[in-house]
Amino acid sequence: MALTTEELIASLQNEVRILLHLAGKIDRAQLDYRPTAKQRSTIELLRYLSIMGPGLVNAIKTGSFDGEAWGKAVAAAAEKDLDAILADIGAQPEMYAKELPGIDLAVEMDLFGRKHSLGYHTVNLVLSGHAAYRTQLFLYLKACGREELSTYNLWGGMDAPPQA
Repeated sequence: MALTTEELIASLQNEVRILLHLAGKIDRAQLDYRPTAKQRSTIELLRYLSIMGPGLVNAIKTGSFDGEAWGKAVAAAAEKDLDAILADIGAQPEMYAKELPGIDLAVEMDLFGRKHSLGYHTVNLVLSGHAAYRTQLFLYLKACGREELSTYNLWGGMDAPPQA
């Protein structure tokens, strides 16, 4: 059994839901937190997440990565505050629902020097990217003192139920 386009879209939309849940836990005073000097700050990570999915979906749909458009998206995101970034991320579920139907996930393409199906690229670049970077955000939150966060938050996109 193969993953359907509808299942892929639902998975991507769920990733965005979880990401927004975690982003709602950010203390705005800690947006510049970065674990080490060369890692992205919290706001930089969110800015990246605001363009990652849309940029990669475009590359997958068109069959090539547009570095110039990516650079412009990076520059535009760098100018946005948290609320604008969260609005951009909040628009991604609709974008996935609009852009992915009708794509033949079995078609082969070469992207970033890797020849695989469109489905493979979408899962391994976009879906996996969401999961990886939301985990990074979760770890940033934990490092910033959000000790109450748990796997419920990371994997379920919800707060843990109250203890009896």
